[in-house]
Amino acid sequence: MADPARARKIAERIKAIVAEQLEYRVKDERLGFVTVTDVRVTGDLQHATVFYTVFGSDDQRAATAAALESAKGKIRSALGQLGIRLTPSLEFIADALPEDAAHLADLLEATKRRDEQIAAAAAAARYAGDPDPYRRPADDTDDAVETDDADATADTEPGDGATSASPQV
Repeated sequence: MADPARARKIAERIKAIVAEQLEYRVKDERLGFVTVTDVRVTGDLQHATVFYTVFGSDDQRAATAAALESAKGKIRSALGQLGIRLTPSLEFIADALPEDAAHLADLLEATKRRDEQIAAAAAAARYAGDPDPYRRPADDTDDAVETDDADATADTEPGDGATSASPQV
C-alpha cells in the first residue's frame, strides 16, 4: 500500500497528463469540450478513476464518453512516464458535479422564494387571541381605586364645606 501523500501526488500527476493528452494528442472528432475534474487512485496505485465534465448536450456527452473509451490505451501509454513500477489502469466517469450544483441552486432559489412568501404572510399576521396569552395574577388597581374613594369620603365631613358624594336627605 502506498503512502496517502504519494498517492495524492500521483493522482495530481495523472490528472495533468490526462488533460495534456486530451488537449494535444487525442485527435478524435467526437471529443467535446472536456474538463478533467478529479482523479482518484487506489491504495496500491494500480487503478485510477478519472472524473470529467463535458460542456454541451447529452449527445455530446455520449460521444465524448465513446471517444475517451477509444483513447484509453493511448492515454494509458502516456502514463508510463510517471516512473512507477506498474502503469495504472484507467476508468473514465462522467462527473455529476455540474448537474448537482445546478439542482442545488434551483432548490436554494425555491427556498428563497418560499421564505419571502412566509415573511410577507408573517408581516400581515395578527394574533388570534390576546397579544399576551399567558395568565397573569389579577391586578390590585381596582381595589386601590375603591380604597382611595373611601378614604376621601372619610376625611371630609359634611359640615367642612366639602361636598360629599352621597345625597343628603
